[in-house]
Amino acid sequence: MERTVGMSRPELVQVADTVARDKNIDREEVFEAMEQAIQKAGRSKYGHEHDIRARIDRKTGEIRLARYIEVVEDIENEFTQTTLALAKRRKADVEMGEFLVDPLPPIDFGRIAAQTAKQVIVQKVRDAERERQYAEYKDRLGEVINGLVKRVEFGNIIVDMGRAEALLRRDEVIPREHFKNGDRIRAYIMDVRQEQRGPQIFLSRTNEQFMAKLFAQEVPEIYDGIIEIKAVARDPGSRAKIAVLSNDHAIDPVGACVGMRGSRVQAVVAELQGEKIDIIQWSSDPATFVVNALAPAEVAKVVLDEEASRIEVVVPDEQLSLAIGRRGQNVRLASKLSGWDIDILTEAEESERRQEEFKSRSQTFIDALDVDDVIAHLLVTEGFTGVEEVAYVVTDELETIEGFDEDIASELQNRARVYLDERERVCEEKRIELGVSDELAALTDLTGAMLVMLGENEVRTLDDLGDLASDELIEIVGASNMDETKANALIMAARAHWFDDEDGSSPVEEASPAEEPAVNANEGDDT
Repeated sequence: MERTVGMSRPELVQVADTVARDKNIDREEVFEAMEQAIQKAGRSKYGHEHDIRARIDRKTGEIRLARYIEVVEDIENEFTQTTLALAKRRKADVEMGEFLVDPLPPIDFGRIAAQTAKQVIVQKVRDAERERQYAEYKDRLGEVINGLVKRVEFGNIIVDMGRAEALLRRDEVIPREHFKNGDRIRAYIMDVRQEQRGPQIFLSRTNEQFMAKLFAQEVPEIYDGIIEIKAVARDPGSRAKIAVLSNDHAIDPVGACVGMRGSRVQAVVAELQGEKIDIIQWSSDPATFVVNALAPAEVAKVVLDEEASRIEVVVPDEQLSLAIGRRGQNVRLASKLSGWDIDILTEAEESERRQEEFKSRSQTFIDALDVDDVIAHLLVTEGFTGVEEVAYVVTDELETIEGFDEDIASELQNRARVYLDERERVCEEKRIELGVSDELAALTDLTGAMLVMLGENEVRTLDDLGDLASDELIEIVGASNMDETKANALIMAARAHWFDDEDGSSPVEEASPAEEPAVNANEGDDT
């Protein structure tokens, strides 16, 4: 049986219990911090090179200090290790990997040793408290908390939440609101993360979800899941829009959020420093949703461009300022809420633009097909936007136009195809003149006109195209001719030969010595 040297310290147990209770951390963590402090003091007395460990009895507070020596095959550190042969001289039944334990007399703490031990204990307790805070709050992201303003530093607010402190940065505070020490504050837990100085809890009062959580607290139907908040857009402190949907046809989601005489929405408005809130009925139809989102403005017509996620809204002339809002606020919030880019036109502007488009398209047909303005106007009126549509549409569709017969339809198609062939021939000559390679011209989705534009911008080979970013390619050929998906596909197709070169060896490298003279110049170009 090993001899132990100990000293009973029942006050240590009382201290550990008090610290654990006051700091709300585990009692075992406090004892471990004390043990590490005693170990540090022991190493200062007996030598830092030794493996000295302390143990505090959890019931009596008795301190045991001992030096540990590991039994190993090859000694790397003579202070902490010994061989099996030497160890057996001290303990006959010792085995490889065990430790020889040499009890040491308890330390009589001097002033410096006591101060060092205190610093270690304080630091370890602080670390344990931070870990407890992080473990408690890391799963509380998205909650709304209540706290007290502890202090304000350069506009940043330190919030006392009772069991932890949090930071509300000045850019997360609603404009023109001011807090002073002792004020009660409500905020949204935006982020919790470990940093070098410990866990940091970041709050926000400008986050869109803060408003959503406030409505969930004020409107029982939202809390119960009967009403869903589908989207929120805010201009903090000024105006906001919130889109809601009811899962029960008997309940009006807008009315439920407004409350009796506006009581529910006014409670949220008061918390957000008078921020005006538009509550909007959400719709799965983009056009309907955008019209709702632009309230209180009235909308006369909506035109969607789904590929570009853009929507054109036509409003009466007197509604323009209301639709746009002060400094564009209304349309900006509606765009953010719906996820669509919104262009607003008055009825007069839309009519003028349509007339310009009508004239432009008509002139295109007059010039390309050598027809009079009557036929050109008929084609535009029937929805034809370009010569390509006339050339390759089913003949029956042309024949259905009032005043057109089979002969006219056939003649128009012939003229359109001749025009396109001639335009392609001119583009092909221009391409060759600009030095655009045949390999680049062979890529699908690149028209002759696009190849000319690429050549004029010094993009003449597959490598030149492969070096472009998608937005650069779109800028060269025009957004009307290409979207991002098609641009990315073209760039990857241009880069394909790069990977072919990496995966395989050249024909010259694979040929045997006897075959090398047979490699011709054309094959060598590909290597």
